[in-house]
Amino acid sequence: MNTRTARTGAMAPVLVALVFLVALNLRPTLTTVGPLLPRIGDETGLSEGAQGFLGALPLLAFAAISPLVQHPARRFGVERTLLVALVVLAIGAASRAVFGDVGLWAGTAVAGCAIAVGNVLVPTIVKRDYRDHVSPATGVYSACITVGASVASAVAVPLSHGMGWRGALAFWAVPAVVAAVIWSPRAWLGSPAVPADEAQAAVSVWRQPTAWLVTAFMGLQSTTFYVIVTWLPTIEMSEGVPAERAGLHLFVYQLVGVGAGLAIPRLMRHGDDVVRAAVTASVPMVVGVAGLLLMPAWSIVWVVIAGLGTGAALVVALTLISLRGRGQHGTTQLSGMAQSLGYLLAALGPVLAGYLAEHTGTWTASLVLVGVLGVVQVGVALVAGRVPRQPA
Repeated sequence: MNTRTARTGAMAPVLVALVFLVALNLRPTLTTVGPLLPRIGDETGLSEGAQGFLGALPLLAFAAISPLVQHPARRFGVERTLLVALVVLAIGAASRAVFGDVGLWAGTAVAGCAIAVGNVLVPTIVKRDYRDHVSPATGVYSACITVGASVASAVAVPLSHGMGWRGALAFWAVPAVVAAVIWSPRAWLGSPAVPADEAQAAVSVWRQPTAWLVTAFMGLQSTTFYVIVTWLPTIEMSEGVPAERAGLHLFVYQLVGVGAGLAIPRLMRHGDDVVRAAVTASVPMVVGVAGLLLMPAWSIVWVVIAGLGTGAALVVALTLISLRGRGQHGTTQLSGMAQSLGYLLAALGPVLAGYLAEHTGTWTASLVLVGVLGVVQVGVALVAGRVPRQPA
């Protein structure tokens, strides 16, 4: 056992808690935007299409930055790279209140770049430190992501009453700073070098069919999630639902995903065939969207069903990355690819949904789009779930 392994084993409870603390900061900066979009649009004059682009901007940052994360991670180590990302995240969030309309756009982009680093590297930590418990650890990690996202959605409108919408957006710089301070000791525990046997990566993930299947699943579940997160409050408000209730529904949508994310690993206990979990996680989005289209008066029921699917699908997607990656470096590469292309696809979703609503005058076409993507996700799940594990 090397020095780093012994040190990690001795501090395991603390290290687990710190990883989850990082996860809590990976979504609030994004999900606080959706409930505030109507007010942002009114005060800035942004059209629905422009509002959709604002919601998609962090996802474009994910797509651009994710493939590059492996380089600083190899040079400086994953913990130190994450520390820098937390600091940058705080700067980006604060900029949205300080620099006016320019800060709104630039700060959102900067925060998206920082979150992209965490998105890629935390699955790598799970692969490295929890090799024998990948699915449960991923479930807890994704639950923390969902809790952070749902809380931010729920408090966005109430915070804006006292701080203005800019202050409500910038508020999330505070927990990022706190996380950076608490994370700092761990950032100096690990060696910056990647072990020699992990650095080989003989076959690029971009030429592996397995990687493309994982990427497709990641992209589809991300797209449906971000369309709903960006537009659900606006869709409901267009039907006469008060803003605070619509924000609460978005909170519920994300919160129920916590339980689903913690439960779905039970379907991934036996071997590497996770097709049951992948399909189980994919079907609820189709059901939820169909319900919103056909029986909108029962919206809270359909929001809960769709939320169960997205919470479980995120865990399946992240687990696939950890199971199919080749060691630490290979997992970082696969995570970068899946999240780069996956979030590029996801970035198009809110923009296209906003465009369809703007040009049709209703949200029907946008919901149909989400339903179609959900059906495609079910098909991908049937294939991606059966792909065998890659060598560690």
